[in-house]
Amino acid sequence: MAERVIPLVDQRSRVLRPTVPAAAEPATGQLFDTHARPLRDLRISVTDRCNFRCGYCMPKEVFDKHYRYLPHGDLLRFEEITRLARLFMAHGVHKIRLTGGEPLLRKDLERLVEQLAGLRTTEGRVPDLTLTTNGSLLARKARALKSAGLQRVTVSLDSLDDALFRRMNDVDFPVAEVLAGIEAAQAAGLAHIKVNMVVKRGTNDHEILAMARHFRGTGITLRFIEYMDVGATNGWRMDQVLPSAELIARLQAELPLVPLSPSAVGETAKRWGYAGADGNHDPSLGEVGVISSVTQAFCGDCNRARLSMEGRLYLCLFATQGWDLRSLLREGASDAQISAAIAQIWQDRGDRYSELRASLPADTDSGGRRIEMSYIGG
Repeated sequence: MAERVIPLVDQRSRVLRPTVPAAAEPATGQLFDTHARPLRDLRISVTDRCNFRCGYCMPKEVFDKHYRYLPHGDLLRFEEITRLARLFMAHGVHKIRLTGGEPLLRKDLERLVEQLAGLRTTEGRVPDLTLTTNGSLLARKARALKSAGLQRVTVSLDSLDDALFRRMNDVDFPVAEVLAGIEAAQAAGLAHIKVNMVVKRGTNDHEILAMARHFRGTGITLRFIEYMDVGATNGWRMDQVLPSAELIARLQAELPLVPLSPSAVGETAKRWGYAGADGNHDPSLGEVGVISSVTQAFCGDCNRARLSMEGRLYLCLFATQGWDLRSLLREGASDAQISAAIAQIWQDRGDRYSELRASLPADTDSGGRRIEMSYIGG
């Protein structure tokens, strides 16, 4: 077996200074990139820390006790995050997802949730406010998050087998506590709970059917994610990817499924509903989703921007560099200036890495190594 080499490169230094146009039109809620994709979804990372060491995201060999995380003063303050979110919403953002690292490690996160819940879209509606978590702290925080205005939650869970789950999170964390967190989220009234399972061939793909059976009929949507080549430290190989088409075929052999229409433009998951005795979708049994960014790229309608915990704007999960919005915030730029800079960045966007992946030379990173998923969220 070839020796695994993990590049120790800190990509947080790869940052661009935003240009503030001399003259700019006010935000209209309609902002499009070079492929006519609108800006609708903002994913905000609130911390670069996580209490898990999953090999596909934060392998222990890199993120060890000597790893230098960002000092607290470098992180955006909640008021700064809320200010930027308000400006993004003026450009058409409807959905805000809090992520990390593990976002529930950020102290007083409920206060940020409350601030964001007070914002309004250009149509005057409350934003779709959701959070992605590993679930380890969810049991103790679910009720407070719901009270603060959080609407939905997505929990990462890669296996129901306790021994396997402990190995995959690499900190010996028990699966029972994550399941307790999911139950607490349901009890708190958080709606449309999703569970994300990253499927790695030869590691946890044998757990697919057990996961489906466990969540079928519970009101929780299980989504299977193809193991992705995000960042530079997870040792990704194509032969460890289980294509979603093969995964669905495995499920279909035991649990009949029917395809469902997308619930929203730009949705990352393809939906499949469990079929009832009549062969049609039975809503009481629920559904599953597959996120196929490796084998079935969905760049064509990607409407997502990502904001790092230190205020850097990334336009793709596979980005190699970001734009420093924090400098504008802390150097006294006006709302109009920051809004114009955001508009210019999005209008120049041409990212479509997943569509081009197959045609790129091996180890091509467009001038630099891709940013880690733990830094900008999934």
